[in-house]
Amino acid sequence: MPRPPRLVMLGSTIAISLLVGSVVWTTVTSGPAPWLRLDIAAAVVACTLVPVAVTWPVAGGLALAALAAVSPVATPAATFAAINAARQRPFPTAVAVAVAGLAGHALQGRWRPLTGLSYGWWLLLMAAAYAALLGWGTWARARQALVMSLRERARRAEAEQGRRVTEARIAERTRIAQEMHDVLAHRLSLLAVYAGALEYRPDSSPERLAAAAGVIRGGVHQALDELREVVTVLRQEPAGADPDSPPGPELRDVPRLVGEAREAGLTVSFEDRTDPNLAEAAVAPVTGRTAYRVVQEALTNARKHAAGQPVRVHLAGSPGGTLVVDVRNPLSYQLPELPGAGIGLVGLTERVSLAGGRLDHAVNVAGEFHLRAELPWRT
Repeated sequence: MPRPPRLVMLGSTIAISLLVGSVVWTTVTSGPAPWLRLDIAAAVVACTLVPVAVTWPVAGGLALAALAAVSPVATPAATFAAINAARQRPFPTAVAVAVAGLAGHALQGRWRPLTGLSYGWWLLLMAAAYAALLGWGTWARARQALVMSLRERARRAEAEQGRRVTEARIAERTRIAQEMHDVLAHRLSLLAVYAGALEYRPDSSPERLAAAAGVIRGGVHQALDELREVVTVLRQEPAGADPDSPPGPELRDVPRLVGEAREAGLTVSFEDRTDPNLAEAAVAPVTGRTAYRVVQEALTNARKHAAGQPVRVHLAGSPGGTLVVDVRNPLSYQLPELPGAGIGLVGLTERVSLAGGRLDHAVNVAGEFHLRAELPWRT
């Protein structure tokens, strides 16, 4: 056990000194005191030994037990040493200190018996007092150990949660980097095709050459925009990546995602208030993919944690403004059919943040789980 702080030691010394002083005063005022000098000396020694008992419970407790055999004024200090040993030391050691204190009082009762109370009853009362003090101190020690254990478990749980959140963020960044890698590889492969056509067909008409050059210029600009989005994402390239893999999902794939959820048995109402006349190129790929992932994660959570409940998916926005993805579903008070790690929303928040947007999720007043993402509509 750690050494008690100075404030505890000072408070214990003052309290026991007051008790010892009250016993000495009672002895003086009760009549002739043939042992007055011995009691005063024992009181001084007892008050001196209290800090020793606080710091070294066993040594101080044994010394005060021996002092209790000499004078009754040492009783408050000796009983304090017993309960303090029970609080700071294992139970067998505390029992030894308590037995020593009881033995000291047994010797005290032999050569300085109390008037009006037989020695047997007095010794029984002292044994009961020491047993109570021993039990109280042992309970306090067990409670302190339990509190420390709970604090340690809470600290470990917090550290574990922090580690899991960090891992989720890193995993989400890695997935985003992989998607961006796929998109850039796909776009650059198209540019290579057009550049190869220019190389091998220099005799093409000026119109075709101009059209191919325009496609290459536009593709380079788009590739630079994609690279600007991913430049802050750090990852390790996985082994076996296919540089010619197709691009990831986009905003136009959200209706297909909703249809797949309906086929899987989920009741989904879908409302799209974006401009239907806009071309897909009007939405930046990073914005479209992020919106797709928001809807995908929301539908996955609904299947896991709100099975059988209807889900409402709402899309709204326009170029130059904000793309809003709003998903709601009533809460289910049944146990989820599928286990979850509880970090999907952490990764989704990281993804939306990297796309320049904001993600909010909470339970609203209607008892629904509400997931809302706001993304800048980039073109």
